[in-house]
Amino acid sequence: MAARGWYRRYGKRVVDVVLGCLVLVVLFPLALLVALLVRFTMGSPVLFRQVRPGLHGRPFVMYKFRTMTDRRDAKGALLPDGERLTRVGRVLRKLSLDEIPELWNVLRGDMSLVGPRPLLMEYLPLYTPEQARRQEVRPGMAGPVIMSGRNLLSWEEKFKLDVWYVDHVSVRTDLVILVRTFIRVLAGKGVSGPGEATVAKFQGRGG
Repeated sequence: MAARGWYRRYGKRVVDVVLGCLVLVVLFPLALLVALLVRFTMGSPVLFRQVRPGLHGRPFVMYKFRTMTDRRDAKGALLPDGERLTRVGRVLRKLSLDEIPELWNVLRGDMSLVGPRPLLMEYLPLYTPEQARRQEVRPGMAGPVIMSGRNLLSWEEKFKLDVWYVDHVSVRTDLVILVRTFIRVLAGKGVSGPGEATVAKFQGRGG
């Protein structure tokens, strides 16, 4: 228990910085290639920025590569995700290449390499007290939901996995999640929810 407590308070952050730097260096050529691909197929900006809730719900700006255009209807409203998601964007999402810029969030301390995925700010008031416990740790690039089925899972299943992670943070847990997430990403499964271009919004309670 003492070792787990030390890892949670100090060791996890050390691992995030050291491993995050190494991964960023290794992936830099790929990130540059993706950035050029996005620029030539979708134009500027190359990065997608959005405010997401971090540790204890504190907001931060999350960075990703763009996967959708800004196409709007005659009234100026954004078109549905399925109509704005490009072919290149689908590939980037399938292989999770759009999430490479989140390594910057990890190095800044906004996120961790492993943790519950950062969702939308608008979801915070919709959580039950138990679901809200997912905010007790930093959100992560990899997490229990991704390794277990991604968007093929219901919201209720996702939140149960997130809370389970909060109660079981350890070196071993993080290593298992990293390996299984890598395998899941290579398989390219579960990127979209059933019948959705991305995923249906959370409506509250069980989803």
